[in-house]
Amino acid sequence: MDALTLLHERSSMGKLAEPAPSAEQLSVIYQAALRAPDHKELRPWRFIEFSGEGRERLGELFAEAEFQEDPHADDDTLNSARKKPLRAPMVIAVIAKVTPELDKVPKMEQVISAGCAAHGILLAAHAQGLGAMWRSGKYAFDSVVRKGLSLSENDEVVAFIYVGALGGRHKPVAEHSVADFVERWE
Repeated sequence: MDALTLLHERSSMGKLAEPAPSAEQLSVIYQAALRAPDHKELRPWRFIEFSGEGRERLGELFAEAEFQEDPHADDDTLNSARKKPLRAPMVIAVIAKVTPELDKVPKMEQVISAGCAAHGILLAAHAQGLGAMWRSGKYAFDSVVRKGLSLSENDEVVAFIYVGALGGRHKPVAEHSVADFVERWE
């Protein structure tokens, strides 16, 4: 697949199935992530893989976050939270490892760099025929989840990327008019 086809055709895949990416596929995925733009070569990211029982442990963190938010949450709510990481055979958390107090590389730039690494993961997965979905939501910002992932005060969860074999059909990629998004100063 050439680069432009990859960029033009990548789309999120909500239905994912076993198996999880192989070690070789993961190596390709992480090599792509490590090519993200990176001012001052800070490498402001880290990745946490959840597979097998690790997904269940992540689900327990999500359920604990729900319970802490609402101690009266019913079993359906807690079980729904527990099941979220089970939607794919692997979840990769992309963490922005922010180095504070850098004059030339503000926090936002470091977080965006980690976001570019997440995008690299999506592209590399698609290029290898895998499906992937970038999810974040409230768990990315929850203190229980942050603590459970051993994040420092300055770290940010950028994404939970769900990865696996294609479990459904590709939905058509939406067509957009470039003119709706580009302003030109000539």
